[in-house]
This record gives sequence, C-alpha cells and structure tokens, in this order.
Amino acid sequence: MVSSSLDIDLDKIRYNAAQVKQMCQQQGIAVLGVTKGFSAIPEIVSAMLAGGVDGLADARMENIVELRNVGFDQPITLLRIPRLSNVKNVVRYATISVNSEITVIKALAEEAKKLHTQHQVVLMIDVGDLREGVMEEHVLETVNQISHLQGVKLLGLGTNMGCFGGVLPSIDNLGRLVELGNSIQNQLGIQLEIISGGGTSTLSLVEDQKVPAGVNQLRIGEGILLGTDSTNQRRIPWLCDDAFLLRAEVIELKDKPSVPIGDIGRDAFGKVPQFTDVGVRKRAILALGKQDVIIEGIIPVDENLKILGASSDHLIIDVTDSSTNIQVGDSVSFRLTYSGILSASQSRYISKKFRGG
Repeated sequence: MVSSSLDIDLDKIRYNAAQVKQMCQQQGIAVLGVTKGFSAIPEIVSAMLAGGVDGLADARMENIVELRNVGFDQPITLLRIPRLSNVKNVVRYATISVNSEITVIKALAEEAKKLHTQHQVVLMIDVGDLREGVMEEHVLETVNQISHLQGVKLLGLGTNMGCFGGVLPSIDNLGRLVELGNSIQNQLGIQLEIISGGGTSTLSLVEDQKVPAGVNQLRIGEGILLGTDSTNQRRIPWLCDDAFLLRAEVIELKDKPSVPIGDIGRDAFGKVPQFTDVGVRKRAILALGKQDVIIEGIIPVDENLKILGASSDHLIIDVTDSSTNIQVGDSVSFRLTYSGILSASQSRYISKKFRGG
C-alpha cells in the first residue's frame, strides 16, 4: 500500500491547455502538449488533448511507445535528439523527431526506407542556450545534406530555451531562427512548415504579442501542467496553478530541539547538514522521502510550515506555526514545481488520484 498520493485535477489541466491553445492560435502558433513532465500518464494526456493541443511531444521513447500501445494515434514528436542505436523505434513510433546530428538523420533515413515510410525531422538550432542544436553558421550546409536524403523530410527548424543555459527567448534570438528559415527558402529553395520557438518560457512573448512573425509552434508542458514559468520565475496569472497536489501522512509528531545532539558528521547522502538553534519546535515526520520525490520540488500549501530536511523515507517539517492543529494520521498537502511533478509522477510509491475529466 502506497503511503502518499498525487491528486490530479484533470479539468484544470484541460482548462490550461485550452487557454494556452486559444492565446497561441490567435497569433498563428500551434501548441504541442509536452507529456514528459508527468511520464505520459494517459489520463493527463487525454485532458491535454481535450483542451485542444495540436499534437503531443515527449523526450522518452518509452513514453511514446506506451502511448501508441494504449491507442493514442495523434502526431507525436520526440523531443530528445534520437540515439543512433534506437532509430528503428524512432521511425516506427514517433511521427517527428528533433535532430542535430547528420549521422543520426542519415540513419533515420535508411531505417525509414526499410520500413517503406518517411520520417519527419525538425533541425534544432543553437541560438545561445548551448544545449542541443547546430550552430547557426552550419545550418545551410546541414540542411543541404538533409535535402539529398530519401526517407526523411525536413519539416522545419526548432530551438531550445532555458533548459541548460537559462537563456530566455527574445525577439532577437527567435528572430534569428526565422531569418535562418528564410535563408533556407531563398538559397536552397526549401519551404519549411514549422519554426518551433521553444516552450513555456516563450509564453511571456505571446502574452505581449512580441513573438516574431514566422514562429508557428511552441512546445508547452510546465505552463499547462502547473501554470508556472520557472525560467522567467513567474506564476502565469491566466492559468491554474493547483492542478497537482501531493499529500503525505504524518507518522510522528513531537517537540524536539532544533539542533541535533552530538558530533555532526555527514548525512546518508554524504552532505554535512547545517542547523540554526531556534529552540524547541514541534516537528512532524511524514511518510515521504527522497526516494519518492525531489524534496526541493515541493512547497507546503500551508505557508506557515517549513521543510527542515529529508532522508530516503522521511520528510521532517516544522509545524509549530501551522494554521491548523496537525495530528498523527493527518495529511499534509504540497504544491509542486516542475522537478517535483517530474519525480512524483513516476514514483511507484505515490498513488495517482484523478478528479474531473
């Protein structure tokens, strides 16, 4: 029996998807619902689709295969550049894949020919974040090579923002992506269907109607799921931010000193813990630990509670100033950040409970 639960409001996820779709559609931008943040749980995928997203996208082939196996036949884009050793599955299960290595694209083309199909690719361009992508000066050469391959079709260009270097999308860097698309058309005679301008962090430009003309796709996960934009450090005011709540049970409640007694060594994870003496405090231990969720990714709903730390199986919180009279057996609720939902959704120790839909 699992000791904690992730409560998921499908109606709020559907609402967020519909709001994002409506705002983007008004500016000619299609929305891919990114499913990797919640391990592509089918009920949540269905809520995204009910909200009107134009397609799905995931970074894990395992998730894409599972979605196909349970009957999802919508276009699915593989968001992590493919492994050379896995091109057969990429062609078989993903409609589109993002790519940056010509060697892999050639392998995809060969595999697609064997399967008597055509695989669509989006060439990723590095405009500054320094994760995946061809450098701008090599784009035309790479596109020219792709154009001579049978078995693949260059669907468009894409870029990634905020995931490694923290670079924010801007009129300048997205404008350069559009200009590269224009150069491909003018110099190579290749018409691109997609200019994919990033993810949730680009929504701030959408709100201000500052997305450069020509960008016609965004890949949205965090915004739809959590109503937040961690790269820009903001809550998105027109979206719900409470579609997910993590609940864990109190298994101990005692008054204890705020500083351990004895010589301090390293904890179970090799770190030397630091403590501040604030006297005796009422502390609760919850049946939740680092094996269940990334502790830095959860935030108590009751702002008067303070997370003190965690071991593999126990979460220790200070409940002295709690707005309610917490007792052993009660549940404590937490909101989640993107890292929190990423880990909680795939934990087999956390049950998933759905509302709405």
